[in-house]
Amino acid sequence: MNERERIVVTGTLAVLVVVWLGFLVHRSPRFAGSGVGAAFGIAGALLMLVPLAYPIIKRVPFLLARVSRHVSMASLLAAHVYAGIAGALLGILHTGHKFDSALGVALTTVMLLVVVSGFAVRYLLTYVRDEIKDQLLLLQTARGDLDSAWGILENTSYATSSPLPSGPTQTRGANREITRIADYVADLEYSIRMHEFFKRWFARTLNAHIVLSVSFYLLLALHIGSGIYFGLRWLP
Repeated sequence: MNERERIVVTGTLAVLVVVWLGFLVHRSPRFAGSGVGAAFGIAGALLMLVPLAYPIIKRVPFLLARVSRHVSMASLLAAHVYAGIAGALLGILHTGHKFDSALGVALTTVMLLVVVSGFAVRYLLTYVRDEIKDQLLLLQTARGDLDSAWGILENTSYATSSPLPSGPTQTRGANREITRIADYVADLEYSIRMHEFFKRWFARTLNAHIVLSVSFYLLLALHIGSGIYFGLRWLP
């Protein structure tokens, strides 16, 4: 995810959270069944179908070969993210902040968890992986500097037997440099271990995202089915 995409997605996600929290100050019980409310719901449901394209194309070799000739997987992934968040935003607007039915509450909850887990996988996991790569390069350089400092210490250790006062001074300087670099290496190693921990955790989040997505589409189908069964109140 590049910087521009990260800013857009983070900003849209923040708007989604603010709109969802609107139920604390606003409720419109009849909005979801109105013409405008239904339009928001239909548009949101259609947008929520767009994210299905990416995992299907990615896992079907025939479709992957055909589609990748015209559209990159990066573009499909971007559409997956944007459509998912935009669909969730329209879905929240569709509710009118009326969360009375168990199905509606479950659908809204799972939808928000899908968006948050998807954001964690798409942005946070990528960020952690990039950080690990950068820190491994720094660690490799730091270990090389530490080896060089040990070499300098070995060379200057012979000066301790010299009658000149510079020998012990150089040894103390080399010791301080080794201590500084060793602390830096230890900090990098600890940071890498922590990033590896978060990497494993966010990798599990990907599995949770898939399970939550399947649950969401099942709940969405039930929601649409119940709306059709009980009738659309805004129709004459």
